[in-house]
Amino acid sequence: MSFAEYVVIYEQAEDGGWGAYVPDLPGLGVVGETRQEAERLIREGIRVYIEELHAMGKPSPAANTFSEVVKVPA
Repeated sequence: MSFAEYVVIYEQAEDGGWGAYVPDLPGLGVVGETRQEAERLIREGIRVYIEELHAMGKPSPAANTFSEVVKVPA
């Protein structure tokens, strides 16, 4: 079994909930009450997204998004 790695962006909402999306998988986004729920939902979403592409005879998208933490004076 081969594996692909995708950057997942997590954002906390003002109400305390969490959203997550994958820039390299257009249209894939989830919302959870906790970060742990958002993490679980996005993992499942990625799996389903890739399975659907493969069912249509399409390859997994290339991971073209990278992340970096940049420190600047506060």
